[in-house]
Amino acid sequence: MKCPFCGFDDTIVKDSRNSDDNTSIRRRRECPECGSRFTTFERVQLRELMVVKKNGERTPFEREKLYRSIEIALRKRPVSQQRVEKVVNSLIRSFESSGEGEISTTAIGQAVMDCLARLDHIAYIRFASVYKDFKEVKDFEDFVKTIDELVKPSTEKKGD
Repeated sequence: MKCPFCGFDDTIVKDSRNSDDNTSIRRRRECPECGSRFTTFERVQLRELMVVKKNGERTPFEREKLYRSIEIALRKRPVSQQRVEKVVNSLIRSFESSGEGEISTTAIGQAVMDCLARLDHIAYIRFASVYKDFKEVKDFEDFVKTIDELVKPSTEKKGD
């Protein structure tokens, strides 16, 4: 592993342990050249995923981009970082195990929407407002009505 501080090619692993959610290995490393310490995470990757954008362009899948978009939707919501990690890991596992090497931005967006609908309705609306490109207040109103329909059956069951 190359040192991110000085660029030296061979760093030393000082400590390795499983991450909190057991989906990666956390490694503490030290550079023998400059003495700097840093942490890396090693994850299993089942296959190299390519994202197919709406214009047909293909780019490598970026875990951090998915994480950031979900984290932004959940900003200031009562959802822990560990829960966000689990959601992201679950989404990635489903993408990788689908058998496809390519996944469309539409499929990614819909999968995130499905997860957020179950996790937090406010984050669901936030993400949808960008993903579905709401232009006016009526778009929000129509969308919130669909959420009300999703929530009604679960609240009616609790009251029974």
